[in-house]
Amino acid sequence: VKAFETTNAIENGADEIDMVINIGALKDGRYDDVQKDIEAVVKAAQGKTVKVIIETTLLTDDEKVKACELAKAAHATFVKTSTGFAGGGAPVEDVKLMKETVGDALEVKASGGVRNLDDFKAMVDAGAIRIGASAGVQIMQGLESDSDY
Repeated sequence: VKAFETTNAIENGADEIDMVINIGALKDGRYDDVQKDIEAVVKAAQGKTVKVIIETTLLTDDEKVKACELAKAAHATFVKTSTGFAGGGAPVEDVKLMKETVGDALEVKASGGVRNLDDFKAMVDAGAIRIGASAGVQIMQGLESDSDY
């Protein structure tokens, strides 16, 4: 279904695809299933950017590392911390762990929990090259956001 939706999105002009890993399969140790799911989306994206959302708030550090390794093996473009629907934001420690795991092979997007310029800078220092925040204007104005995401 993810690959079908990706094909449809690309045919309709999408330049980037965000997908969520199969968290149940990851937690169950079915790593081949997780990697094949990512690979199917990468193939369907036809060379476009694919961001693999790993939902760090739901995973142990070992699972975060494994998810990043699987995204890397599947030739995704990014690993991303969260959708914003699983609670929590993007702890700097998670971004750093993700970047250490993927190295220069993939990029990291930190989504959620960035509420001010100091948070933004900390994420970039940890290795994120993109930031997902609902308070971009406030952050750039040097203000503090009270947003949950």
